[in-house]
Amino acid sequence: MTTRRNFLRQSALGAGALALPASFGAPLGSTPPKRFIFIRKSNGIRPNEVALPSFTDQEKSLDAKRQPLEVDLDKHELPEWMRPVAAHKANLSILQGLSCKMSENGHWSYSSVMGAYKSGRNSLSGIKRATIDFEIAKLFPSPFGHVELSLTGNYSTFRTGIVSGYSAPAPHQRNYCYADPQTAYNELFKSVINPDAVNSDNAMLKFLEGEESFKAGVLQGYEKLKLSNHIDSIDSIRARNKKLKKMSRAIAEHLPKLDAVHADGGLNASTPEKQAAMTDVLVAALVTGLTNVLTYTIDELSTPIKGIPGNEGDHISIHELGHNGGYSGIPADKIREKIRFGHMEQVATIVGKLKATPEGNGSMFDNTVIMYFPENGEGHHSHGTEAPFIVLSGDKCHLDMAGRYIRLPYHATEGHKTIGNWYTTLLNAHGNPTEHYGDFDLETARKKIDQVGSIKQLMRL
Repeated sequence: MTTRRNFLRQSALGAGALALPASFGAPLGSTPPKRFIFIRKSNGIRPNEVALPSFTDQEKSLDAKRQPLEVDLDKHELPEWMRPVAAHKANLSILQGLSCKMSENGHWSYSSVMGAYKSGRNSLSGIKRATIDFEIAKLFPSPFGHVELSLTGNYSTFRTGIVSGYSAPAPHQRNYCYADPQTAYNELFKSVINPDAVNSDNAMLKFLEGEESFKAGVLQGYEKLKLSNHIDSIDSIRARNKKLKKMSRAIAEHLPKLDAVHADGGLNASTPEKQAAMTDVLVAALVTGLTNVLTYTIDELSTPIKGIPGNEGDHISIHELGHNGGYSGIPADKIREKIRFGHMEQVATIVGKLKATPEGNGSMFDNTVIMYFPENGEGHHSHGTEAPFIVLSGDKCHLDMAGRYIRLPYHATEGHKTIGNWYTTLLNAHGNPTEHYGDFDLETARKKIDQVGSIKQLMRL
């Protein structure tokens, strides 16, 4: 008979998302870590939605024809929905022309857009490698290593608690994520808000026990082996929690404050309220040093959209918007734009708070890269030929792209680049010399066009 005590002792789930880094608790020294925020959004980003409205006729023609183009943002206006980040133009990059055909397109990408591979319908067997966020987290160790947040649901109600995530710490392994601001707050900052809970059976331990019970009762053989090892042992979680307790004084200085509406999962909170609260948690997790890498699914097709300005009384389906369904007399495109505008407001808040936080002879933002991108390419039913990235990067990051609109050569033409090339760029620029991250694009390969390695023009060499 497996007792609960034996279960807790024997649940060694491998070296995954909660593995304690060797440098845990060590001083950072004179060089601050680099920080990365991956913000996934659903329903695609259509390339014309990020085109600059003040393009010259020649620039507009090149952009429309998907020809290489590079212009300075300080000479142009941003699209209306990007105006919240206009004050940060010097740090802003609009990167057009990347393709993502080697990942899942259509409605959802699951783990694949972060790993540059085909994954199938959210199956563990389809998870081919650790996703890019986990690879980068290895370069900049922290107590949590990596934190995943999500605002997803079932079209009418947000998910709550700790649930399966979209990132992957290793092949055939799925991460977990915090699905509402209150749960993220409780789990990340428990050493301050409830010290007694640090060594008790908290929500994470219950989530893991449920996962193990499922595996023991349902899966067999190879499938059971694949699903085991997706996070570290429960003993390691408890060891980490004890160390977090020692950090409680420093954490208390930057503890976020959540409104009462977020209690019990925030079932009555509007989408903007949830986004604002998750932003506060995200920033606090970075400022306190709990993590240096965050992945945030700010929405997916099943995320209920409630309370956005102009449609406060509507429960909006993102999927319906993708099929041009409007609400309260407002067309789908306008509502999609309002949703993106709300996303940019949160990005601007993150940038502003990090710029206001001193670090060394500058601010925390100097060492931060924020990426906002579609999980499934260029549209609701995407083909993956384009995946626009909005990037905000600090002056001390090893990227040379800030302040520019950059369109790379179109899919399967000479010089074309994929999300795999972009992720390789992030890794190479920050200490991982891998030759290439991710799978290759088949059409580009058939044309014998070189697609190995980083995008050199975007790196500060």
